[in-house]
Amino acid sequence: MKNFLTTIALFFLIGSLSAKKVKFAVDMTTFTISPNGIHVMGDFQVIAGFSADWDAGATTLTQEGSSNIYSIVVDLPAFQKYEFKFVDGDQSYEAEFVPDEARVGYGFNDNRWLYVDSLTNDTTFLGAVKFSGNSPAGKTLIRYKVDMSNAGTVSSNGVHVTTSYQPDPAKIRLYSFGSGVYEIINYVTTGNYSFKYYNGNTSGNAETVPGGCATSGMRTTGLPKDSILPVVCFEGCSACVVGVKENSLAEQIFRMSPNPAANLVTLHLKSGSVTSVVVFDNTGKQVIILRELPASGIIDVSGLGKGIYFVRAFGNNNISQTQKLIKE
Repeated sequence: MKNFLTTIALFFLIGSLSAKKVKFAVDMTTFTISPNGIHVMGDFQVIAGFSADWDAGATTLTQEGSSNIYSIVVDLPAFQKYEFKFVDGDQSYEAEFVPDEARVGYGFNDNRWLYVDSLTNDTTFLGAVKFSGNSPAGKTLIRYKVDMSNAGTVSSNGVHVTTSYQPDPAKIRLYSFGSGVYEIINYVTTGNYSFKYYNGNTSGNAETVPGGCATSGMRTTGLPKDSILPVVCFEGCSACVVGVKENSLAEQIFRMSPNPAANLVTLHLKSGSVTSVVVFDNTGKQVIILRELPASGIIDVSGLGKGIYFVRAFGNNNISQTQKLIKE
């Protein structure tokens, strides 16, 4: 009995040591709040104690005072990547449209993502991002990307980046979705920044930036708007010969025609079925909601003004795909 109790105690001790508080927060300014509340859904829900992952109505966010900010703090294991979306309501078709810069982006994955990179006794909080936006108010998104394919063995301490706003090589750890490319999203003010990648987390692990792309030994970039930096090879000025392939056509769940379209557009399903369709304008507002796709696959867009829109189709197994539509 004593050994059993000791084992249980160790189990909970290890669990508590591996947990990290993570705050999800969204800024709902300019959006009408659903009477069903603001929620967040993602692949973290079960491990955070909720009944199911990607349940649009299970994880309710709380309004912070009288502000437009809604948030929740949950306990999640560290050193993992999590995907999520905010929901203005409690149905999956009421989820936000995530812009290209902030989404996963591979295989048409339009979820937000974050990487919990430490066990320090604080809360991982990226900021209250704007609903259907890239970044918190007053901040700009910058997404660092480095290809480690030609760097030899990647350190067990991870790949990191130092910047002019965070010079500690152990603070900003990057995550890889595959193919040797490591990346991370930060939120900063617009301006000019210097940075350097590390194969590890100490000063001795820094890359040597070639003179052709170095300023005082550092990489540099201007940041006038939300930006994904070009993928560069570790210790190189350009991409490696081997790189990541984004948005493989084999992973599409539908194609759309005609595009551009004047009145009608047809969704041709590639696999499975589509449960619902939402059309967003270029501000992220929902302008068409179809809780069921007609058997013909035809969507009437004649009531929309000329411009750029985004059509998101929700398929089986909680997958979704978004394509750009030009309305003539």
